Amino acid sequence: MKELPYWLALNAVSVLGSRRIRKLIDFTGSAREAFSLPEEEILKAGIPEKAAAAFIRERAGIDPEHELLRCQELGINVVTLADSNYPELLKEIYDPPPVLYFRGELEELKGAAVAVVGSRKATAYGRNAAIKISRDLAAAGVAVISGMARGIDTCAHLGALEGGGRTYAVLGCGLDICYPPENKKLMARIERHGAVISEFPPGTRPRPAHFPMRNRIISGLSQAVLIVEAAEKSGALITADCALEQGRDVFAVPGSINSLTSRGCHRLLREGAGIAEGAEDILSALGLAGAVCSKPLPELTEEQQKILRNMEYEPLHIDRLAEACCMPAAELLAILVEMEINGLVKKLPGNYFLRV
Repeated sequence: MKELPYWLALNAVSVLGSRRIRKLIDFTGSAREAFSLPEEEILKAGIPEKAAAAFIRERAGIDPEHELLRCQELGINVVTLADSNYPELLKEIYDPPPVLYFRGELEELKGAAVAVVGSRKATAYGRNAAIKISRDLAAAGVAVISGMARGIDTCAHLGALEGGGRTYAVLGCGLDICYPPENKKLMARIERHGAVISEFPPGTRPRPAHFPMRNRIISGLSQAVLIVEAAEKSGALITADCALEQGRDVFAVPGSINSLTSRGCHRLLREGAGIAEGAEDILSALGLAGAVCSKPLPELTEEQQKILRNMEYEPLHIDRLAEACCMPAAELLAILVEMEINGLVKKLPGNYFLRV
């Protein structure tokens, strides 16, 4: 505990960053001594002159004990690279964060974990795939890691919770800030069934530069990374790059050739990523084949079978479905309501339906 406030104080210095913090601690052998080094010793530790001068200016306004007290008041736990409960997989990467702030429990991250990420502007197909695969991974006892962003990330967390498993969200801001704000209830659920994690001190606002940084943590905590949907320049592809650099397996969900949000996934597949048509493909690579506990489907009537044969995993308007099935719309709607209760289809706004 004597060292912890100084780890937090070093992490609060804007000009340091993870690599410079490790340089200072390796040089002194102590976070406390590193925080108090005179300028000439800071330079000897390998910190550039301008950064050293800025470090000295900034630390004058940082109270290490206050940094710890602030975390305690906010209910935020802290683990450092020096602690035995720091996640082992993350410790192995080239640039592990020296400090992790978290709410929830990190202990169960010692088991199998898969990152599920993708586009913020997800299609109905992508959202459905993220929920289903994450649900099956969680049901098989695999933790689902994501970034709690809009779109695929949110669906990954929801799917894992639906599967009764553990899920972990890595944020690009301090843990006292919910971003995006509409995920406040989801954030609370994740804390109860896993953890929310950040390398950024409380009070840190979400900034564009933070999200590529957090992506290395998402992949670093995982044994494999699944990209569900990604445009050609999607941020999710940064996570895939991090995974490859860290020696993790990369998987991608194939999509429509007409979908811009699948082009990044198709590029990954051409470059050798594993194809993921379901959780089983990933579980097999992790040596967990057969672990999915699929919910048995109810016995289907002839009408229900006919409806499913005429539905794809893309939204379909009830009028088009009625035409394809040669059924009156009112009769079809009644059957679809029963099918939705049984988890076979999902109703979307505007009288669209989606097979799940």
